[in-house]
Amino acid sequence: MKLVTYNIQYGIGLDGRYDVGRIADAVRGADVIALQEVTRNNPRNGSRDMVAEISEALPECFAVYGSNFEANIGSHIEDGRAITTTFQLGNMVLSKTPIHLSRNLLLPRSRSFEMMNFQRGALEALIETPLGFIRFYSIHLDHRSPVERASQIQFLRRRLLNYALEGGALSGVAEIGLPELPHPEAFVGMGDFNMLAGSPEYVELAGRPDHEFGMPLTADFAVDAAMRLDIAGDDLVSWVDPKDPANTSRHKRIDYIFTSASLARSLKRLWVDRKASGSDHLPVWVELG
Repeated sequence: MKLVTYNIQYGIGLDGRYDVGRIADAVRGADVIALQEVTRNNPRNGSRDMVAEISEALPECFAVYGSNFEANIGSHIEDGRAITTTFQLGNMVLSKTPIHLSRNLLLPRSRSFEMMNFQRGALEALIETPLGFIRFYSIHLDHRSPVERASQIQFLRRRLLNYALEGGALSGVAEIGLPELPHPEAFVGMGDFNMLAGSPEYVELAGRPDHEFGMPLTADFAVDAAMRLDIAGDDLVSWVDPKDPANTSRHKRIDYIFTSASLARSLKRLWVDRKASGSDHLPVWVELG
């Protein structure tokens, strides 16, 4: 089973061009796809409906979208009818098999004054896979503040670990004659975390290696797939500065794939697609088996 995460920067690559086709080509073939910075009516990309365009470009996939906010951008009355037009930005999950249940988790945020800050989210999707039911998350954390990222990860970690206790998006559906969906321990969290490996917010989610025994595998921490597979260095770079793409000192690893400890032994390989050109980020792939 192949998974991929890709922050698509509202469809605009390092060449300044909008092209959903090359984004779709970069993720085609994955069983589950997590996308971030998916927009509707964004002035920066010509107000395209990316949700519709991505779904059209990947017709073999089921899809869910979670908009983290809706900002009025030209709503008006036309022939006596109210036409609502809003700028939306959020995450998508696409899957080759049906998505049984989804919800959009809105992450904690604080008001900013000198840099734009917007509502972030983690889109949750319950999917049946060859490894059983797994929860998949398309995640996008704050880009300005490690303090805010830590707060968001604390909130997210509780959702990841307490799913069975909280019941996810829907429970008790026997009342309306529907079968109860499973509440699996297994999860995969993918996306743009805007953090560096080993930072305090990273440790909040994945823990810290012991000086003697390395990274412990415990149920209360997520597993960094790259660390588990012993991949490091430039092989994990996933972001290029669009203002100075040739400056390798500005290249960073800020996109991750984390799994529950229960899935750690299923991790087979992880790689970054360095040929993709549809964004300032690069797709990160993982194979489970």
